[in-house]
Amino acid sequence: MHTVEYLLGIDIGTSGTKTVLFDTDGNTAASKTVEYPMSQPQNGWAEQRPEDWWDAVCGGIRAVLAASGAQPDAVRGIGLSGQMHSLVMLDAQNEVLRPAILWCDGRTAAECEEIHNRVGKKRYLEITANPALTGFTAGKILWVRNHEPEIYEKCRHILLAKDYIRFKLCGVYATEVSDASGMGLLDVPNRCWSDEVLEKLGIDKTLLAKVYESPEITGTITAEAAALTGLAAGTPVVGGAGDNAAAAVGTGVVEDGKAFATIGTSGVVFAHTSKLSIDPGGRVHTFCCAVPGAWHVMGVTLAAGQSLKWYRDNFCGMDMQQAEKQGVDSYILLDKAAESVPIGSNRLIYLPYLMGERTPHLDPDCRGVFFGLSGMHTRYDLLRAVMEGVTFSLRDCAGILTEMGVQPTEILACGGGGTSPLWRQMMADILDCPVATTVSREGPALGVAILAGVGAGVYASVEEGCRKLIAVNPSQPPIPQNTAQYDAYYARYQQLYPALREQFHALAAL
Repeated sequence: MHTVEYLLGIDIGTSGTKTVLFDTDGNTAASKTVEYPMSQPQNGWAEQRPEDWWDAVCGGIRAVLAASGAQPDAVRGIGLSGQMHSLVMLDAQNEVLRPAILWCDGRTAAECEEIHNRVGKKRYLEITANPALTGFTAGKILWVRNHEPEIYEKCRHILLAKDYIRFKLCGVYATEVSDASGMGLLDVPNRCWSDEVLEKLGIDKTLLAKVYESPEITGTITAEAAALTGLAAGTPVVGGAGDNAAAAVGTGVVEDGKAFATIGTSGVVFAHTSKLSIDPGGRVHTFCCAVPGAWHVMGVTLAAGQSLKWYRDNFCGMDMQQAEKQGVDSYILLDKAAESVPIGSNRLIYLPYLMGERTPHLDPDCRGVFFGLSGMHTRYDLLRAVMEGVTFSLRDCAGILTEMGVQPTEILACGGGGTSPLWRQMMADILDCPVATTVSREGPALGVAILAGVGAGVYASVEEGCRKLIAVNPSQPPIPQNTAQYDAYYARYQQLYPALREQFHALAAL
């Protein structure tokens, strides 16, 4: 009789931790999400207790083992994914020194300037492949040193979210290249810590964890962690990956020509590349990816799905009531309404800069705009314009990747927006590229379970694991006449930001 073997994927997110147990064919045996709070002690700050993540992981593992009836020794390996950039500091006794400063915390503008001044902006970009951004870890480390020197004095270990969980599971200080790329301290071309950057910033290298490739085994479950989680002591834990790099493995974006686009709260266009490519303008991120010896390039727009949610919550109350009466998701009704509006939303264009913008403008002051409003427009014209504007912003990202020589032949749609057939067709038409979805919706958790399978010897390579486990639904090809119509509107969309840039800054200064 064939005994079932399992792989465990754990994704330590910002709103909760998702723990999924898969069999080695990629089927979900059990899944559990445990939520926890985020605190905002000041405007623009965001913090969490690392201890809450650990409680969520222990509870999640116990729950999936119980629900599946899996024997602990049938779990071949464990992979970790999670929110990137978030700073965890431990003292000499391995106690957490202060709440973790999260990726979405914006307090470090002055420290980012300090980094560019100390290293030189151009040199910093060459080494770390990215500008110093407020979200990244390096600025957070300097912020603690500048504002909480007594805590910095006591710090002996600096870890990221998933690497703190690894420490609790295995008792080791380890990270891997994809998550480390988002710290702003890694030599991304050479996949190791940058002595030059650390020296110029005055950060002691011994504070940092050892760097591994994503499918490498970094440690094994300790007796203490086994007692708390129900896992077998000695079970291997691999490097894992930051959330987007893990999602890439979970959608099979592990070879050249493959990309995914996410319309979640934010929008992401993410492409795999086997040759290093850095944008000299720093408009997109280049990180090491979870495939050893390869990289990924990623553009981020800040208010993608958030634009649609904002519009729905403020202007579509009647539609939401209607949806409730019919017992359907309000977004399904809105999709139908948007479908009745022609391409170009009757000559109306939306700029999705509700939160400022990252790619391609790197401008915190720009704001959302409806351009071309007329007395004939209905709320559904505005609705469709929002969907089109968000997709145009993804095309902005894709355009920079093309400039860098990263050209996908198929895009996988993920996130909430990817569930809408209308939005997928819009993406195919506007990006002029076939758009498909994967059969499994597990994304990052499946991605790191595949990495665990590679480390444990279940699959020969990341690519082989993906080919075995990831099935893709038939793609939606672009419709040429739609693409031609959208091109005309996109040309106008592209002109609006430069025309308004000075006005955005003037408005912000009022």
